[in-house]
Amino acid sequence: MTPIISAHGLSKRYGRTVAVDSIDLEVLPGKIVGLIGPNGAGKTSVLKAILGLATFDGDLSVMGKDPSRDRAALMEEVCFIADVAVLPRWIRVHQLIEVTEKIHRGFSRSTCMNYLAQTKISMDHKVKQLSKGMVTQLHLALVMAIDARLLVLDEPTLGLDILYRKQFYSSLLNDYFDEQRTILITTHQVEEVEHILTDLIFIQDGKIALDTSMEDVERRYTELMVRPENAANARALKPLYERELFGRHIFLYDSADREQLEALGEIHTPSVADLFVATMKGGQS
Repeated sequence: MTPIISAHGLSKRYGRTVAVDSIDLEVLPGKIVGLIGPNGAGKTSVLKAILGLATFDGDLSVMGKDPSRDRAALMEEVCFIADVAVLPRWIRVHQLIEVTEKIHRGFSRSTCMNYLAQTKISMDHKVKQLSKGMVTQLHLALVMAIDARLLVLDEPTLGLDILYRKQFYSSLLNDYFDEQRTILITTHQVEEVEHILTDLIFIQDGKIALDTSMEDVERRYTELMVRPENAANARALKPLYERELFGRHIFLYDSADREQLEALGEIHTPSVADLFVATMKGGQS
């Protein structure tokens, strides 16, 4: 299967600062991939390279195209939602829909109208009359109505209340996503996206710290909660990470014997957020 995104030795420097440090990654078609990392880890630089918005070193192919040379052709098959929706403040909603319809041949007015029907946005509203959350809703409705092979989301629900955030991800999964589309998401609200992800990439200090499928997360990683008297025995099994919560010790393991762990306490599959903290602080390679 030909990857939608393929990078080998991808690097980006800003002066003496190394933002992306010779990473390799592949994103296959029909996947929903979470690109997760702390501030300054290199996520935005990777996205800019993928979208043809920044120069880079190394090899990078997005749907068989070089983003730096073929950006115009690439943008016919890619949609991008940034953490800040930039829309002309003077324009009315119906005018914006008309402009989008003329620019993007894959735009569906009916799909856009269906999304907007779930909001309080009217066709006569000017963008400057909308709240920050409503501007984000409008941007999402426009972009999700475009038939794109690759959708890149950078903090897509920033500024939205929890009800619309849940509604957005439900629409993304049920109404937008199919095996012909690929979605790449960066967000700090990890708990809200982990149930829709098929794959997970952690990036730290410009390097890939973890690249795996969600199925592999369930197979490989185990979280163990023990009472204080069993903490030493659990620690002897060399966990990736340890934390304490309400007097209980919680350990996270990679490829450990689950029967052996179960004899010491309660075992669970870790959340993406807990795995992320363990990876960032525990030094997973």
